[in-house]
Amino acid sequence: MGHGDGRGRIVSPADADDAGTSILHVDMDAFYAAVEVLDDPTLRGLPLIIGAPDGRSVVSSASYEARRYGVHAAMPVSQALRLCPSARIVPPHFHRYHEVSRQVMAIFESITPLVEPLSVDEAFLDVRGVRRLWGSPARIAHLVRERVHEEVGITCSVGVAATKHVAKIASTVSKPDGMLVVAAADTQAFLDPRSVRAMWGVGPKAAEALESRGIRTIRDIRMASRPMLDRAVGPALASRMTQLARGEDARAVETERVEKSIGHEETFDADVTDRSYLRAELLRLADRVGARLRRAEWETSTVAIKVRFDDFRTISRSLTLPEATAVSQRIGEAAQMLFDQIERRDPVRLVGVRAEKLRPAGGGGFGLWDDDEDWRRVEGAVDDAVARFGSAMIGRARHIGRGEGRGSAQHPKAHGLD
Repeated sequence: MGHGDGRGRIVSPADADDAGTSILHVDMDAFYAAVEVLDDPTLRGLPLIIGAPDGRSVVSSASYEARRYGVHAAMPVSQALRLCPSARIVPPHFHRYHEVSRQVMAIFESITPLVEPLSVDEAFLDVRGVRRLWGSPARIAHLVRERVHEEVGITCSVGVAATKHVAKIASTVSKPDGMLVVAAADTQAFLDPRSVRAMWGVGPKAAEALESRGIRTIRDIRMASRPMLDRAVGPALASRMTQLARGEDARAVETERVEKSIGHEETFDADVTDRSYLRAELLRLADRVGARLRRAEWETSTVAIKVRFDDFRTISRSLTLPEATAVSQRIGEAAQMLFDQIERRDPVRLVGVRAEKLRPAGGGGFGLWDDDEDWRRVEGAVDDAVARFGSAMIGRARHIGRGEGRGSAQHPKAHGLD
C-alpha cells in the first residue's frame, strides 16, 4: 500500500495483462492542490496546504510535496505547519474545484455512459460495453489519463480490475500519476499482502481492533476464523470483509447520483462553552439542512450530530426518527436531544448536523393528523422568502447577532455528500 505521499508507488508496464477486467477507478492526484497550481503555476513544486490561514481550521488537502512531511487532510493547520514550516497556505476555492470536476466527469461520460462519481475527484467507470469503440480496459485507462491531462491540465491515477474494491485499491497504490492493472486471475495475489487498512470500509478503529489480534493483512482476514472476526468488528463488517478479502465484490457501477447525506458544520473563531449558544447553533444548522432537503425533495430518517472539542477529539451521535421528515424544526430538536445526551462539558470548537438515510419526499405519506402541519407552513413560507430575498435576509429571530460571524462554515467535499 502507498503512503499517501507517493512512496511505495506501483504501476503497470505498458503491456500489462488486463484479462477479465472491466472496472476503472479514477482518482485525481491531490485534486484541490492541483487545481490551485493550474490557476497559479508559480505554486508548482511547492509544499501546499489547502485550508484557512487562521491556524484553527483543518487541512482540506495538501500537495505531495507537503504530504512527504506527514501533512494530510483533516489535520489541524497548526499541526501541519509544525510538520512543514515552509508550506504555503492557500485558501480553498470550492467553486473552482466543482467547475474542474465537471470537466473531468464530462470526459468520463464521453467514454462510457456507466460512470459512478464518488466525490468531486473520483469515480468508477464500467467499460465492458465500450471495448469495441475504445479498446481494452487498460487502453481505455490510458486514454482517460491522457485526456484528463491534455484537456484539463491535471493528472489522475487509475486502477483497472475485475471489481470495484480491487480497482480502488489499485488506483491508490499507483498514485500519483500512475496506472495499475490487476488481471482477474491475479486478484488474490494482489490482495493478500495488502494491509487491512487498505480495505474499503475498514476505518482506523476497525483496523486497530484487527491488528490487536494479529490480523494485519488481507490474507490474515482470509485465514482468520469467523468468530474471531465477529468479535473484533461485529458480524456485519466481518461478513463484508471476508467476501472482499476473497476478491468477491458483486457491486455494479451505479450511474444514478443518489445523495446519501446532507450536512452543515460550523467551526468557531473561539472555543464555545455556552451550551445554550451551542443548542441554538445546532438549530440554525438544522434549518440549513432542512432547507436543502426540501429543495432537493428528500426526507431524512436519521439525524446525526458531530461535536469537536478544544483538544480536537471529535464525537458523533445519531438518532433514527419515528418518521422521515424534511421539517427543520424536527431535525433541530433531534440534534439538540443528541447534544443534551453528551456528558462532556469541555469547550467546543465545531458542531455539525447531518441528515442521513435519505429517501424521496412523501414516500411514507401523511397520517390522518399531521403534527408538523404548522411547521411545514412556516418553513414553506420561509423557503419562498429566501428564494425571493436571499438567505442573508431571512432567519430565526433567536439567531440575530449570532450568525456566520462566529465561525466559518465547513462544506462537504462534494455537493453536500459523504
